[in-house]
Amino acid sequence: MPLPSSASSRLTPALNRILFLLALSVFINYIDRSNLSLAAPMLKSELGLSPAQLGILLSAFFWTYATTPLLSGWLVDRFEVKWILAGGFFLWTSATIVTGLLHTFIALLAARIVLGIGESVAYPSYSKIMGSHFAESNRGTANSAISVGQALGPMVGLLFGAPVIGFFGWRVFFLGLGLLSLLWLIPWFAWMPPTPRLSDGPEKVSILAIAKQRSALGTCLTLFCMNYYSYFMLTWLPYYLLEERHFSLSRMSRVAASMFLCAAMASAIFGRLSDRWIAQGGTPTRVRKGVMAISTAFTGVMVAGAAFTPDLVATVLLLLAGAGFGTTSSNTWAITQRLAGPRAAGRWTGLQLFVGNLAGVVAPALTGFIVERTGHFYGPFLVVAVISWIGSLAWIYAVGPVEPVSWQ
Repeated sequence: MPLPSSASSRLTPALNRILFLLALSVFINYIDRSNLSLAAPMLKSELGLSPAQLGILLSAFFWTYATTPLLSGWLVDRFEVKWILAGGFFLWTSATIVTGLLHTFIALLAARIVLGIGESVAYPSYSKIMGSHFAESNRGTANSAISVGQALGPMVGLLFGAPVIGFFGWRVFFLGLGLLSLLWLIPWFAWMPPTPRLSDGPEKVSILAIAKQRSALGTCLTLFCMNYYSYFMLTWLPYYLLEERHFSLSRMSRVAASMFLCAAMASAIFGRLSDRWIAQGGTPTRVRKGVMAISTAFTGVMVAGAAFTPDLVATVLLLLAGAGFGTTSSNTWAITQRLAGPRAAGRWTGLQLFVGNLAGVVAPALTGFIVERTGHFYGPFLVVAVISWIGSLAWIYAVGPVEPVSWQ
């Protein structure tokens, strides 16, 4: 039975079940992509890696995660999204399992590349489902559920993964996590119905037609700026807190996990608030773009301050930066889904991810080279701050009105 139409103004039990599974999938997704940063100190010692080599290993996931969303977006718009997401989930979870069995740098590099291919289907699939089944007045809340899962993944990984790695070793963590995650596929096949086909308008919207839209290019740039912060924190924050701040493993995991918890809480709060403001008469342009511009600038200020302050103050600023990022994450995809509509949501998201996830290639590697050359993290933190400020300006000037594009 198809899910209720997006014309519905409330989340039905069927929609809530699907939303729970989507949030759980991104929760697993972000544990899988960030777990290597937890094992980084052990890997560095075990394989004799330099900081630059470690940066390359941490960035390898993004080589394919950044380049394959164009294909993933085409797939979810062309074929049944239920099966595309299930296939990607199985591929990335299998890569996590295999990683726990590997012993060489080259093999680990290959596993991370495969992980990126599998995970690239996630967000195009989410946008396709949101654009097809969720009303505009619910998309801030619905996307905040995805963002909460995105933030809680690294948080739980830090809180529970760090002790498991410290006690059993990183291989046990990767194997156990991957095998347990495969259980997600059972309720997904049971609960997710086919997505109904659209009958009006053009059958296909090309990537070229999307790329001609000013707002498409604007959302690509803003996602790059947001992702630079996100991937810097995912890949280097544990190492930074351990090696430069000299935190213990337990203190590091608490601080980093608290930062992601702040992001999750802010995402849930502002996702619901933005929906409420729109329901009370605010336009999506003013509400969602305003939230994005202010919170992105705020995040940059907090990151810049954290680099040059004592441990306690820096910890508070990192938590506030996490809250600022969480505020943005609940509205980013709601904007894309409204602009693209259900007909082009997969391809638009794919294009946006293609550009935005280049930050995942640049941020880990550039950080590693800067740290190797300077011996400190002051430079990398300032780069994150400046890119965040550029993102704030891009939301104001590069993204146009948040109104559906006519694809006739």
